[in-house]
Amino acid sequence: MTAKPHAALTPNSWAFENEALIKPTGFREYDARWWFGHPGSDQAPDLNLYGVQTLGMGLGTLIHELGVTPKIVVGHDFRSYSLSVKQALEVGLMAAGVEVHDIGLALSPVAYFAQFDLDIPCVAMVTASHNSNGWTGVKMGAQRPLTFGPDEMSRLKEIVLNGDAKTRAGGGYVRQAGVAERYLADVAEGVSLSRPVKVVAACGNGTAGAFAPQALRAMGAEVIEMDCELDHTFPRYNPNPEDMKMLHAMRDAVLEHGADVGLGFDGDGDRCGVIDNEGEEIFADKIGLMLARDLAPLHPGSTFVVDVKSTGLFTIDPVLKEHGCKTDYFKTGHSYIKRRSKELGALAGFEKSGHFFLQPPIGRGYDDGLVAARAVLQMLDRNPDRSMADLRRALPVSYGSPTMSPACDDEKKYDVVARIVKVFEDKKAAGEQVAGRAIADINTVNGVRFSLADGAWGLVRASSNTPNLVVVIESPNSKEDVAAIFAGIEGVLAQFPEVGAFDQTL
Repeated sequence: MTAKPHAALTPNSWAFENEALIKPTGFREYDARWWFGHPGSDQAPDLNLYGVQTLGMGLGTLIHELGVTPKIVVGHDFRSYSLSVKQALEVGLMAAGVEVHDIGLALSPVAYFAQFDLDIPCVAMVTASHNSNGWTGVKMGAQRPLTFGPDEMSRLKEIVLNGDAKTRAGGGYVRQAGVAERYLADVAEGVSLSRPVKVVAACGNGTAGAFAPQALRAMGAEVIEMDCELDHTFPRYNPNPEDMKMLHAMRDAVLEHGADVGLGFDGDGDRCGVIDNEGEEIFADKIGLMLARDLAPLHPGSTFVVDVKSTGLFTIDPVLKEHGCKTDYFKTGHSYIKRRSKELGALAGFEKSGHFFLQPPIGRGYDDGLVAARAVLQMLDRNPDRSMADLRRALPVSYGSPTMSPACDDEKKYDVVARIVKVFEDKKAAGEQVAGRAIADINTVNGVRFSLADGAWGLVRASSNTPNLVVVIESPNSKEDVAAIFAGIEGVLAQFPEVGAFDQTL
């Protein structure tokens, strides 16, 4: 079955019910996301179920091309349509000669765990993570603990859109029971907190609500549940630990209950956000630095991988220097940081979006919000005389922005960013200032990260999985300086009519 162009099919038509629809831009750098729609939505879908079936056949064909054992773990998140999407994907995979092992409702890290638990090389997790209701997607891999990168995604897109998927004999279906229970036991194994720790567990009504409270209690924490009932309409806010609405709600709950820490999880449970006992949000790059400082004495000489959105404090931290640790800055994206961490034999990888890649002996290398939460609780346990706020205050001082995402169409965002890069390069060459200082350095490995003479920096890049740009700022000076740098970036973005409104600002 060959996928039709997006404009060729419309809902409520004969063709829509009989032909495959897949919008090409749904194939991202390292996973896939499409607007699937939901009852009451006026937005035309990017994907239908026959399109999902065609995707499954394409994925199965690629698995055979890669020469791995044609067996795959498949799970789905809690959305009204995710089970249907998963089943259509499984039909395509089986038609392509792949043996499907269905683990049912799951978090992404549960699916990754199942690859090890069941000794299966491949994974396909049906999830749109924290995206709003109506989105769907698939996170895929064929070499545990890694997920696909640009090469595999480009080849998959080619197979699907060119109609090159092949049917094969040998496909089959196995419904696996007990994986979730074994995951929960595994994530809490060996954790026995030596002091009482009260935790607000915030799940934003996403799938993590079925897993996180139970896992945290098994670790010995007292758990205050917050929005842990599964509700795919996300009635309060999307389950996104970078979203200030969620962080502010977590803050309020921590202060109300006198909790030691607030831990928030995204829709598919592979990210974790943190609020300290004083109600301060600690962005994930700073949490990564805190964990690195905690782990460095236990694992001297370790390497840590961080993404280009992350704080520059890793390079100057005295604790990491004392224990001979190194930091490697790499391209943003969970697939990139995961792969880089494995390549370098790093102890951990950290991404500002809240992905934590804890390698053996701490984790298995994949991103897991509950493994990250476990590491935070163990850090608190190893510091019985210090609160989460104390550990935050022990870091070198800097002020950071949230990750902000102005709208920009998928078809236009990379060209827009290329032109934005040129603007900042011209500013540097001309000696123009941003927030009253000259641009000292420009890094273009992933969009443009410009640094000012005093170490402050700003980043503008294209989002890898949504129709947005990404803007991040850090300053060693003050929150006001962060706002001044943001104003400078806003002035540049205003030159480009393709860039729309921000999802959140300072």
